[in-house]
Parts: sequence; structure tokens; C-alpha cells
Amino acid sequence: MNVNLQHKLTKEVRQAKVGYSWTTLFFCFFPALFRGDWKWALIIGLSAMFTNALTMAFTVVGLGFLVTLVFSFIYNKIYINDLLKNDFRPTDQNSMNILKNEGFEF
Repeated sequence: MNVNLQHKLTKEVRQAKVGYSWTTLFFCFFPALFRGDWKWALIIGLSAMFTNALTMAFTVVGLGFLVTLVFSFIYNKIYINDLLKNDFRPTDQNSMNILKNEGFEF
């Protein structure tokens, strides 16, 4: 499900997916980077690299994919919450209903 969010002042519209993030699972920090979410792109990328480096010191295989697995469950919710905190609001009743049903507050 996708929701449309519009900034109160600039009227910029962003579309965000609600639920599981397959793109984060497959592409690690790139979805956050392409959305312009620099903070979370850096957090996800550094976490994956740190986990890979740490586990490769003790094993043959790095476990950085576990970081992307965890973030694939939570990143879309983090992204929408950040947009809502930055004065983005639902553009239509359908988007508002989806966000309310998923437990978002605005």
C-alpha cells in the first residue's frame, strides 16, 4: 500500500510505501539514499559494513545481510514517521485511513 504525503508549506508531495520494504532487503541502504533520507542511509550502510567487518574477523562469511533483514521490516515505518515529524500530511482520505489503520499519528 502506498500513501501520498504533502508538506504543509512547500506543497512537495512524496509517496511512501507502508509495510515491508523489499527494496531495503535487496539493496541495503540504496532505497534510503534514493529517497533523500541521508541519515538513515548512513545508519543502515555503516551498520551493515560494521557487522560485516566484525563477523568476518571471526568467521568466513560476513553477516551484514542480517542488518538489511532487520531494517527491511522497520525502514518504511521509520521513513513515514520522519516525514510526519517534518510537517508532511496525507493528501487524501485513503492515505489518511491507511496511516490510521497502521497506527501512525499526525
